[in-house]
Amino acid sequence: MAGRTPTSSTRTVATRSTCTPVIQHGSHVFDIMGYSVHKAMGSGLSISSGIFSVGGHDWSIVFFPNNPIYSVDDGGGAVQPCISVYLALMSKGAKVLASCDLGLVDHTTGLPSSFHRTPEPREFRYGDGSMYFPQTTAAAFMDSAQLEASAYLHDDRLTIHCDIAVIKKPSVFTGNTFAGRLEAPPPPNITEHLAKLLETGEGADVTFVVGGETFVAHKFLLAARSPVLRAELCGPMREAATQHVTVDDVQPDHLLVAANRYDVERLKLICQGILCDNLDPGNVATTLALAYHYNCPKLKNLCFQLITDPNTMEAVKATPGYKDLKTNYPCILADALEFKTTTSRSFHQG
Repeated sequence: MAGRTPTSSTRTVATRSTCTPVIQHGSHVFDIMGYSVHKAMGSGLSISSGIFSVGGHDWSIVFFPNNPIYSVDDGGGAVQPCISVYLALMSKGAKVLASCDLGLVDHTTGLPSSFHRTPEPREFRYGDGSMYFPQTTAAAFMDSAQLEASAYLHDDRLTIHCDIAVIKKPSVFTGNTFAGRLEAPPPPNITEHLAKLLETGEGADVTFVVGGETFVAHKFLLAARSPVLRAELCGPMREAATQHVTVDDVQPDHLLVAANRYDVERLKLICQGILCDNLDPGNVATTLALAYHYNCPKLKNLCFQLITDPNTMEAVKATPGYKDLKTNYPCILADALEFKTTTSRSFHQG
């Protein structure tokens, strides 16, 4: 045996990164009671809504009930004032990329109608004209007579509705954070198992039915690789009809399920390695459920790290897998929170 070159097990690691937009939505309803009283205040005077927050920034709706800047000729030579509505950024020194939709609520249907909408996200800068939207003569919603004859004004009440979407810094997830973190599986040792079975004389053909599909196998090879199958096919607790075995609750392509059920540890490690290398915010919740159900503690801890990462938490929460965990397996999410708490405590104590 002298001079024999040792073998090693390696796995090619493929890396990737994913950029996900982070958008925070919010809305505000501004009810204006006593419209006629506000209109009588005089031209050019405005009223503002309370300050409200969307995307970590303060905003306000500004309403001019009698704006002389934007007026229309009623066709008879008389000038009819218009109402005007603006969205204003109120956070001092802020620059915010956002889109918005301003409208009036139809009191007959209870639904808002859009009057001012940004065609695409735009920058709001506090301190100059861009802190307001709109910035053009489009700020004239409608003339006062038209408003007072519409369903937007009811019992001297006017309701303004505003939707805002604030575009934040995108979330970037680098896939190689977890790729290759699990050790490579050990080298194959099937020759040793085969030699042991040959010495005992055990071994026979057997047929398996899995998910309606039939598979022909060698019993001694299965017994060599799986202690569960060894007991089932060759041990004292073997079934009477071991030549034909029906496997329930396992589909032909569910390798991790089968590896766990029949205690094929090396195949189980290979499956975990593949799942780990492809772990990302889109599949981490589903992978965590698999790790729980099929006793994969190392894979479970890696899933905990990704789910509780502030950079990816919002993207994870938006996935169907996370919603399924929240509905059907809340204890798993509780364990994830405990993992985050324990990890944070250990970090600060260290």
